[in-house]
Amino acid sequence: MTATPFDLDAYISRSRAVDIAAIAWDQVPRHSLPREAVRTLRYMQDIESHTIIYLRALLDTRAIDDPEVATFLACWLYEETFHGIALARFLRAAGHDVELRPRSIISMRQAIEARLTSWLAYAWPDFVAVHMAWGAINELTTLTGYRRLGTIVDHPVLRDLLDRIVLDESRHFYFYFKQAECRLQRAGTARVARAVIERFWAPVGSGVQPASETRFLAHYLFGGKDGRAAARKVDGLIQDLPGFAGIPLLDAWIERSEKRSPDAPRRSARPRGVRFRVHRAEPGSRP
Repeated sequence: MTATPFDLDAYISRSRAVDIAAIAWDQVPRHSLPREAVRTLRYMQDIESHTIIYLRALLDTRAIDDPEVATFLACWLYEETFHGIALARFLRAAGHDVELRPRSIISMRQAIEARLTSWLAYAWPDFVAVHMAWGAINELTTLTGYRRLGTIVDHPVLRDLLDRIVLDESRHFYFYFKQAECRLQRAGTARVARAVIERFWAPVGSGVQPASETRFLAHYLFGGKDGRAAARKVDGLIQDLPGFAGIPLLDAWIERSEKRSPDAPRRSARPRGVRFRVHRAEPGSRP
């Protein structure tokens, strides 16, 4: 299987902050926002605002030795930071406060994991493949979650904002996916990367947000027939990576989550159907 190269120049030319000025902020309070959506948006805003923490972990690995990866990460941090700013502004415009979490404080477990990750990254040159595959899974899960939220909640301004954010997340996913695709061509690398991800991967926010919040999002965004279908599409795309055929990811995690917490949250708005689609029309664009 031959991997198609990623056009970094095309990606850089499109890199910019989400256009906050184009959002109809004055219209936000005119539409109802279910409490479940508020809870979800707070989770998303917190994670987006703490992208710099995830970058800190990457900067202590071999990933930054690759010029393409280093350049991408600079754009990635810039765009993700503005996602957090935009989501915070939306919440405030809707009349809800935003809970700020200190960025410098990490748990002992997180500190140990970061040190082990750094050591493994230097001991095994191909460990960057794990980072790239992991990033692809998280970006695809995130953009799918945004699409699900826009489907579940009937709020036109929120939908407009989420559609804009999804465009960025799609490009991020595409970069990670193409990097992973190239780096997993060697069977040994793919085998080890798969074993690491299958053993340790969990949805973005796990470990920094309470487990109850992560399970809530799983139920709210990916529960029911349409939600589970979207989760399986995430898995299906990741399973296209070399050596990742059949790997259990989001759908399997949701299944385990439902067994631990069987009561799914009730939705206040009627779903309008899954709008999951993959854009492959131009280099640098993504689902």
